[in-house]
Amino acid sequence: MQTRTLGKSGLQVSAIGLGCMGLSFAYGEAPERKDAIALLRAAVDLGVTFFDTAEAYGPFTNEDLLGEALAPVRDSVVIATKFGFKAGVARDGVDSRPENIRAVTDAALKRLRTDRIDLLYQHRVDPAVPIEDVAGTVKELIAAGKVRHFGMSEAGAQTIRKAHAVQPVAALQSEYSLWWREPEAEILPTLEELGIGFVPFSPLGRGFLTGAIDASTTFNAKDFRSTLPRFAAEARDANHVLVDRIGEIATRVKATRAQVALAWLLAQKPWMVPIPGTTKLSRLKENIGAAALTLSAEDLQRIERSLADIKVQGERYPASLQLNVGR
Repeated sequence: MQTRTLGKSGLQVSAIGLGCMGLSFAYGEAPERKDAIALLRAAVDLGVTFFDTAEAYGPFTNEDLLGEALAPVRDSVVIATKFGFKAGVARDGVDSRPENIRAVTDAALKRLRTDRIDLLYQHRVDPAVPIEDVAGTVKELIAAGKVRHFGMSEAGAQTIRKAHAVQPVAALQSEYSLWWREPEAEILPTLEELGIGFVPFSPLGRGFLTGAIDASTTFNAKDFRSTLPRFAAEARDANHVLVDRIGEIATRVKATRAQVALAWLLAQKPWMVPIPGTTKLSRLKENIGAAALTLSAEDLQRIERSLADIKVQGERYPASLQLNVGR
């Protein structure tokens, strides 16, 4: 697989990474541990070098899973994890106090079976802690050799600037896809100006853009999507026109909807690295195949024209989870 560098950080990763949350958390029943480990090791064999986790995924179990799966190839992969929630539980609120950042980092190192974290993100901005203090704490962890690079997630442009002035931000992770393009307004220009890489999560719209979900789909009670306004049945029904249009493009370029959605992201900026997640080997191979799909200028223009009149229905988060997004 091709590689990309996240901004000016020098951090080089596979052009498509693997979002690992779903292997432990959020999307219904998690796979058996042995099957999850097999998938992670298959990803390595297929050329993926960039793996994304967080203490909140489980909580804690996802980091432990990656630690076991990637231990044999630790020096060949880049592991990103995150701090920022109280006791690792998102619904309990944010916590980016310096003492918590240090404690979370030490605990993550043990679970990941490693002596350094390649990319440590603040999972969500904590309004009670100055971002300069957060960046300064991570700077200390970098000096101590426990962390290599600092990242942020779902942060606003001004907060990114303040943090970057204290400790260079290697990458911002936020949602971005053909059905959520809000980062184009202010975030992407800011990242380009500062030389910060971008890691789009949910690049396939939490599975919606693949065409596998429609108004009749039912979600397991443990599936996070059952709580999201954008995944209410009426929103799914209204938004299916987007999937249909992507399908038309996919037929034209002889690819799948997922591959078109990922290739579109790769075409936006050379410092952009999407991290689709999956629990299935067939989907993993399909997603990785997008790295070999080059959309022409005409293809990209056709996508813009085809989707221009579509207004996606439904908020992406319920109000309680929207509070610390974009601060």
